[in-house]
Amino acid sequence: MEMLGTGRVSADAGNLSTSAGPRSPEFVVTECPRPGEPVSGAFHRVAVQLKARDAQLVSLMVYGAVAAEVAILRAMQEALGECHWPVTWVECASCDGAALAGVQAFAVSHRSVTRISVGGRVVASVYEDATARHCLLGGLGPRSILGSPAIQTEESFAQLTQALDLAGFALADVVRTWFYNEDILAWYGEFNRVRSALYKTVLWRTGSIPASTGIGARNPAGAALALAAWAMSLLDSSASAVEVASPLQCPAPAYGSSFARAMELSSAGWRRLLVSGTASIHPGGKTAWLDDAPKQVDLTMEVIGAILQSRGMDFRSVTRATAYYRKSEYKAYFDAWLAARDLPQMPVVHTHSVVCRDDLLFELELDAGAPA
Repeated sequence: MEMLGTGRVSADAGNLSTSAGPRSPEFVVTECPRPGEPVSGAFHRVAVQLKARDAQLVSLMVYGAVAAEVAILRAMQEALGECHWPVTWVECASCDGAALAGVQAFAVSHRSVTRISVGGRVVASVYEDATARHCLLGGLGPRSILGSPAIQTEESFAQLTQALDLAGFALADVVRTWFYNEDILAWYGEFNRVRSALYKTVLWRTGSIPASTGIGARNPAGAALALAAWAMSLLDSSASAVEVASPLQCPAPAYGSSFARAMELSSAGWRRLLVSGTASIHPGGKTAWLDDAPKQVDLTMEVIGAILQSRGMDFRSVTRATAYYRKSEYKAYFDAWLAARDLPQMPVVHTHSVVCRDDLLFELELDAGAPA
């Protein structure tokens, strides 16, 4: 994934964060509604960027109100055409009351893309770069919403495994996951028990459990959770996928949560650092700076900064980010943090969401890139 400049662009150009190159064809477009415009505006800007790069969507993340599903789907179809890519839709609300918080479009230029369908719906896209195969999956969930949250979690993993198998991958190839659990605080412990039990049966090809995000959010299907993932298989010995530790935090499994702090994918001359959802947590695993949102923002960014630095990157290497605030007004603290460091154009979607602990007020996930 090749950066365009520093990863920052002018406001007039939207939030395009990466550009396709001859060997690394992938890029991400992050678009958020502008003041006073309809929801179609963000999708139209995505369409412009795709057309300019002769690109295909491989996965789309939509952060929008469930009540506005019909209007948002109509706007997406009018701008992008018939949907034949995975869509992960979660009600991570906007911080200003708008129906749409933002969209993140993963795309590739000048590459063949294979679509994988389950139950008549596209849930995965597969493409190759010079040295690896990639599978981006989204919009996965349980077969039925009638079971308990634990049963729905098991069924969601079964759907993931089925889609991977159809794509020529296995669960052992997964390097990144996203879980959006409705009423997450009521059953996050149960979710972790189900996930951990399954993960213990997998011989991970990377030697590590995946990086991940776990956030409280509803989905249009009314399921207990919605799931997205990224899998990678190597075509060449120069490609790799390895766990990256957090210099300032303990491994998440130390306190019962089964995910890696970050994963680094290297292929086609490019390194992609996928940083898990990160929050204000002490090295031992306890929440730091209780009831102090500005301090939680500061510590979260210090932790992520240390991960980036450990891989020779910084915040100008960021290609995609999602911020989760327990209260909408906390966005002002992150805005101030970005402005103080001349990073106002970081490609980030800001959402009002519930983090996996009641006392965590801010969480950030991000991807970054640099030459191999």
